[in-house]
Parts: sequence; structure tokens; C-alpha cells
Amino acid sequence: MVVAPPPCAAAGRCRAIAIGASAGGVEALGTLLPRLPADFARPVLVVLHLPPRHPSPLASMLDARCAVPVREALDKERIRPGTVYLAPPDYHLLVETDGTLALSVDPPVLYSRPAIDPLFESASAAYGEALLAIVLTGASADGAAGLAAVRRAGGTAWVQRPDSAAHPTMPQAALQMAGADAVYTLEEMGRQLALLSGTSHHPHPPTGEPRDERHGT
Repeated sequence: MVVAPPPCAAAGRCRAIAIGASAGGVEALGTLLPRLPADFARPVLVVLHLPPRHPSPLASMLDARCAVPVREALDKERIRPGTVYLAPPDYHLLVETDGTLALSVDPPVLYSRPAIDPLFESASAAYGEALLAIVLTGASADGAAGLAAVRRAGGTAWVQRPDSAAHPTMPQAALQMAGADAVYTLEEMGRQLALLSGTSHHPHPPTGEPRDERHGT
């Protein structure tokens, strides 16, 4: 059995969180995201493998259960603190260095669009060591290369404990390729994320994002 490490101090410097999930991800996100407190000040960017060309009710379902707003990302939308952004079906979700989101119809990565690797890679370019990237349950290797890019850029990597995942392939692939700063169950991960609400309440956005007076950034 993998034993969860103590609280990950490196996560305290994060200004944004990127999460990737595939098979079993709806349930995993439904466990994890409602644990974010209402004062959670960091943006959360999420890719879940979804069937193409079908509207997804996931954002509205999660929004009804979460203390922070959950919405489907829009192209060129400015990233705001304390908001969860979900990649829409059939679009890659990317982070631009000017503090906006981009939706891409580039070819699928590992048979998926949206895919996790493009999110992690673009977010690591925008946030560098201030990014926390999380790989959850899934049945492919998507997210492993992106997590390695996050770690090369100095960011923090968390992975769901494979023996607690509905589908362990994705966490196992991430650990094999990239390693992790922490390996948690969803419950442990939720507690650790909630602790971040008490640190750095005013995360600075990527270069170019204007101040948001609601959070004093």
C-alpha cells in the first residue's frame, strides 16, 4: 500500500491548479471539488475526457454541489481567481501567458480531445513553479507527459493513489513517467486543497492579467 506523505509544502506557492481525469473522473471530481471552500482563491482548470459533439451537463451538476463557481471554459476568457473552468467537449483547453484561456481544435492527443497533456503543458508555460497539477483516475496514459513538463518547469505534481482510483492506469502512468510530489486518496487530496485556502489568498495571475479588486490581486 502506498502511504500518503505529509502535507506538501511546495503546493503552498501555487497560483493555479490544473486537474486531469478520464474514466471514473465524474465521480472523482464530484468527490474532490465540493471540498474547496468558498474562499478558495486559486483558479482550477479541469480536463475530463468527454464524448465529442455532445453538450455536457457536468459544469452545472458540479456548480450545484460546490462552494466555488464551476463553469465551462470559453475561448479568450480571462482567468479569474476562485473559479473552476471545465474544458468543453471536443476542445483542448489551453492557458495563454496573458492570463486568458484558449480552446483548440488541434488533433486529439492519445485519442482524446480535450486531452490533459496540452492543458498541463500550456499551464506550466504560463505559471511555471506556481502551478499545481493533479492526475486523477483514468484508463489511458494522457497526463503523464504533461505532468513531467510541469515538474521540469518547477511546478508541483499530485497523483491520485492508484489503489484508490476507479481506473488506476492513468495515475500509474503518471507516476512511472513523471513521479509526484504527493500521492493521495481523493479524501486526502481534498483536505490538502482546502488547506490552501488559508495561504496566499491573493494569487498573482499570469503576466498580463488585470487586477481583480474582489480578491485584491
